[in-house]
Amino acid sequence: MVVCGDDALAHRLAAELRDVYGERVTLVVPSAREPHRPRIPPPARALGRAGALLGRMSAAMVRPSSPGSEAPGDDAEPPEETVRILEAAQPDDAALREAGIAGAGALALVYDDDELNIHAALRARRLNPRLRLVIRLYNRKLGQHLEELLDQAAAVAALDLEEGGDAEGVDASTTVLSDADTVAPALAGAAVAGTSKVIEADGLLLRAAERTPVPPGRPGAPGVCTLALLSASANDPADAPGSAAGDEGPVLLPDDAATAAAVGCGTVVLETVSYTGRPVRRRWLRGRGAPLASLFSRRLRWSLAAVVGAVLALAVASSLTMGEDPVHAVYLSLLDLFAINEPAINDPAPRKVLQLLSGLTGLLLLPVLVAAAFEGLGTFRSASALRRPPRGLSGHVVLLGLGKVGTRVLARLHEMGIPVVCIEGDPEARGVALARRLRVPTVLGDVTQEGVLEAAMIDRAATLLALTSEDTTNLEAALYARSVSPRLRVTLRLFDDRFATAVYRTLRAAHPGALTRSRSVTYLAAPAFAGAMMGRQILGAIPVERRVLLIARVEARGHAALEGRTVAEVLRPGRLRVLAVDTSAPDDPEPDAAGAAATPPPAEERTTARLVHELGDDYVLRPQDRVLLVATRQGLGDLHVRNPPAAAARPSGVRQG
Repeated sequence: MVVCGDDALAHRLAAELRDVYGERVTLVVPSAREPHRPRIPPPARALGRAGALLGRMSAAMVRPSSPGSEAPGDDAEPPEETVRILEAAQPDDAALREAGIAGAGALALVYDDDELNIHAALRARRLNPRLRLVIRLYNRKLGQHLEELLDQAAAVAALDLEEGGDAEGVDASTTVLSDADTVAPALAGAAVAGTSKVIEADGLLLRAAERTPVPPGRPGAPGVCTLALLSASANDPADAPGSAAGDEGPVLLPDDAATAAAVGCGTVVLETVSYTGRPVRRRWLRGRGAPLASLFSRRLRWSLAAVVGAVLALAVASSLTMGEDPVHAVYLSLLDLFAINEPAINDPAPRKVLQLLSGLTGLLLLPVLVAAAFEGLGTFRSASALRRPPRGLSGHVVLLGLGKVGTRVLARLHEMGIPVVCIEGDPEARGVALARRLRVPTVLGDVTQEGVLEAAMIDRAATLLALTSEDTTNLEAALYARSVSPRLRVTLRLFDDRFATAVYRTLRAAHPGALTRSRSVTYLAAPAFAGAMMGRQILGAIPVERRVLLIARVEARGHAALEGRTVAEVLRPGRLRVLAVDTSAPDDPEPDAAGAAATPPPAEERTTARLVHELGDDYVLRPQDRVLLVATRQGLGDLHVRNPPAAAARPSGVRQG
């Protein structure tokens, strides 16, 4: 496996391939001495009051954790003795050849520059047409076109290989992924419901919901299955009784016996429910639309309604006193209103009075029409301007940072109908245009300055989602927000794992009644990239504290651990379990007289996957069944390990970085 990149995702991906799948990895980076990961500035210079508070509490609260109790963070680099590190300024032909691209099984291009990844992918496809490509691109539409182009090139090369009899076992697929798209659902779920995660797969809508401990003797709410038993530190307060995992970390994928024995322990349960939070008002979700309520103020609308009511009243009075037809009476009232009717000099007194009242109403209508014109023009003129948070807003999500990740999270929260207020210091940031188009309230300013969080109404918010690329900025915003609203749910994007552990425990101790979560973008995205390099279809990741469970869809065919085994036999506590099975594919048909097998039914005729409790633990997996799995990294790696353990050793002649 060859991994090319210039940031923390490349290092995390190399470690994923080595630790989980036992692959030999060549890591191509601009500099082995500069891993290009975010650095934590000295607290006294960068953290301000955040560093002071953290420093006072860390010494008392941070305890050394046992090995393996915490998942590694973005700064963890793969050991040099098991990963070949190659320095190259750019992934040109010479660098790819030196990395062994001709004999590689897969190549991951995870540079932060889309153009650089595209150029390298075209070179790699030319140098090795059999290569499986995994490309990191932020532009979705460009990624789709690139996939088609490279797949066509691979198909042409496959025809040449078939003529030479050397095409067996070749998988030259191209997969374009975005780390922002991969982690956006997890971050949005963390902002809305703690560690909740919604995944749609094969027609099923599944959510991993975190549940508080249930008192002894009281049955818990039903769910599809239990994904994890949380540690004592996960439920806040820190002294949660009866935790099966203690403070060493969560117990992932427990069996039924372990789940039944975990009395008073917080759990993460998979359930088939959808989001039921309070949605934002529909007029905020119309995008570019301009409804009447947004064009004119409430006072102006009431003024227009009063004028219309006065005209109708005058028309009714004219019809009753003068015996006019109602339609004709309305017509005369409008003529009097706009002062274009003949003076009622020789008419009866009631007619004169009504004409004077109509003229007076016309004088009142003139400023109302002028105000309506100015308000309408002002609304259209400010349609491209950023909205300010409305006065009555509450229970919303404050999203800090509108970079690549923040933009995708904003789009996901908007799709879910959740009210959001954004904070961004750069007016030219990537997500500002999206916030303007979606008419999402946005505050421009430095979050470390006084008054910025207050302008986003942090005191009325339900969640703070800090997603900037600076750990210190996220931490300082979280600490100040907690000082304003102690029970605020906080989700931080933190890169350094040791720093994240200290922050997590300190905030938990300072605010035991509030939820605190830390998320690493590269740690959540790396499993999807590694799975694509191995030819796996990973649908999503469920964060459980600082660890991750993977949801993957695989075909039972070719997997000895799945094909011909019952659902109960596949279960491996702590590593792997089956969630659902798509049984819509028919039994393998026998070839016809021409030697061709019957085609499977079209996709529109297939049914949705069936959950395990619907099939039963005795169901035997057929080769054509598509299985929806939840697994740890190790469990997914054990499902299909290409190389024996000895293959993971460092090859001879490897130069250390």
